[in-house]
Amino acid sequence: MKEVKIFSLMLGDKEITVEFGRLADQADGACTVRCGDTVVLATAVISKNPPRDGVDFLPLMVNFQERYYASGSIKSSRFMKRESRPADDKILISRLIDRSIRPLFPKYVRQDMQVMIYPLSYDGTEQHDILGALAASAALTVSKIPFEGPIATVRVGMINGEFVLNPTTEAREKSDLDLVVSSTEENVVMIEAGANEISEEKMLEAIAFGKKWAKKICAFINEIRAEIGDEKLEITKPETNEEMENFVRDNFGTIIDEAIFEYPVKLERIARKKEIITEIEEKIKETQGEEADLSGVAPAFNAVFKEKIRGFILNEEKRIAGRKLTEIRPLKTEVGVLPRTHGSAIFTRGETQGLTIATLGGPGDQLITEGIEGEAKHRFFHYYTFPPFSVGECSNRLFTGNREIGHGALAQRALEPVLPSAKDFAYTIMANTDIMASNGSSSMAATCGTTLALMDAGVPIKAPVSGIAMGLMTDETGNYKILSDIQDDEDFGGDMDFKVTGTENGITAIQMDIKIKGLSQEIFEKALAQAKQGRMEILEKMLATIPEYRKELSPYAPSLITMQINPEKIRDVIGKGGETINKIIDETGVEMDIEQDGTVVITAKDQEGGKRAQEWVLKLTADPELGKIYEGKVVRIEEYGAFVEIMNGHQGLLHVSLISNERIPSVKDVLKMGQIVKVQLVEIDNLGRLKLAMKGVPQD
Repeated sequence: MKEVKIFSLMLGDKEITVEFGRLADQADGACTVRCGDTVVLATAVISKNPPRDGVDFLPLMVNFQERYYASGSIKSSRFMKRESRPADDKILISRLIDRSIRPLFPKYVRQDMQVMIYPLSYDGTEQHDILGALAASAALTVSKIPFEGPIATVRVGMINGEFVLNPTTEAREKSDLDLVVSSTEENVVMIEAGANEISEEKMLEAIAFGKKWAKKICAFINEIRAEIGDEKLEITKPETNEEMENFVRDNFGTIIDEAIFEYPVKLERIARKKEIITEIEEKIKETQGEEADLSGVAPAFNAVFKEKIRGFILNEEKRIAGRKLTEIRPLKTEVGVLPRTHGSAIFTRGETQGLTIATLGGPGDQLITEGIEGEAKHRFFHYYTFPPFSVGECSNRLFTGNREIGHGALAQRALEPVLPSAKDFAYTIMANTDIMASNGSSSMAATCGTTLALMDAGVPIKAPVSGIAMGLMTDETGNYKILSDIQDDEDFGGDMDFKVTGTENGITAIQMDIKIKGLSQEIFEKALAQAKQGRMEILEKMLATIPEYRKELSPYAPSLITMQINPEKIRDVIGKGGETINKIIDETGVEMDIEQDGTVVITAKDQEGGKRAQEWVLKLTADPELGKIYEGKVVRIEEYGAFVEIMNGHQGLLHVSLISNERIPSVKDVLKMGQIVKVQLVEIDNLGRLKLAMKGVPQD
């Protein structure tokens, strides 16, 4: 058995404990990380088999596996208690960790690798995603796996203008910023952020704050590596076919240039690239015969093609089809494109097009998610779909992938800060974006399209949100160029995908991934400034189509009636075993939601049903008013008078002296059990008892 090693680090006023050797000792790297009573396990393994045939990418899998036992709970599903496919928020954690560590592997590694993260204990306070990222970095760093870390991931909040490191669950609810920064000791590698319209300057300060603490964590992990780290595997870098690349460059360089600049349409450019590869193969056959080895042609062509694009951008500031560095592709925006939906929009940027639909529902339509954190309700959610036809392909993958979940979450996060409160707009809001065509930046098309669809639906957003994806090209000399609104080959062959969303007042979301070892502060500053310029240009085009949200909802949207009742009267509306509320719902065709504070929301498909339900609730919950005449039923008769029930359960005494203007010998001579009479409320004593009178009240 391995010797257990424990290392500790103070981060502010919190102690982080990293333990090796107790669990998973057959993995290549494994450790647990603890803060408070939250404990997370990470394991890392590299395949012992040679690379699979045809693999020309880094085959890394990162899996965050939820365990309900961590919070002492059992999954609420009636039939399936075992954890199965991760929920969307856990997939987002996997993606966050993957995007943090992936740039730090040598690009030529082709062996399968897997990082698995389990939360073993969760105290509801310390965040398991950040601890999981730290554990993954530590496990990889001390292992034999060729990981060029360490990297550290921290969360930065901002409460009352002050930055907070790794805020607790409670503190995050008060924060105007939710920023996750992954950084090596030198450079930032990954960013994920949601913000309440904060400035570019404040965002840069927050990133610098996170990087400072990440540097301290990296130094800590390096100390651990120095003590217990394994020797790294030596993986031979595959040789490039320089002879073939030179042949392509020398004989087809001009033709490749033409493909870059004279074929602006993506599918036409792809077709032309295939034609050029065929031309190269034919030329080789002319000199080497039909039996010539052509396996290196496509890789050599792709390498030269990427090299050409990078060279034109860095040296001449010329992009595909001659586009300038800050130039945004042609924009077209449309709203109200579908007749029966509550809100709809088409956002087209170049060859990327998204169709977004906004659907309004009642509070009962809220999305309920479950995890080790407990249940959570979401009154706004966005789903993004990327069908194969959007890139002109066939595929049997018809279900939602992790990338789609990530893009959907980004657009959702971008819009959340500008949504009206539930008090001002009680509707549940669902947005769906289907990508109709794609040539890069489809997540930003989803963000812009969602803004337009919400405005078309009449959702009173505080400010419209636009978004843009920024790219980067660099070389070994330190030369770099930042690209606005990146497209296909600029994304695949570039060094950065930096998405920024926001309003005119500030940033609402950021997502940054890079393929190099990190970015300098200077690049960050220029990228954010250039992104703001692009966002404002896009926003101007959007507002030319719909300058403000519609003041009236679609006639096909449900109507909501919000009422406030005395919380003590909730039981009167619900009734015994839900009998009363179910009767209201069945007879009026509405949906009803009642909160503990007495807020009642009636969701009605037609106004008549909603009005009937509202009157019913008012009748059930209204307090008797002094001097008002009510129709009531005699429920008890005594010698001194009768008790009459008014207003669904309120009983009052009708004294014998107040039954008639004339003296009556007996109450029973005038009233009978179950008789309906009209009475006036003449007194409410200090105990809340009601005194009623028939005298002087017409009984017609």
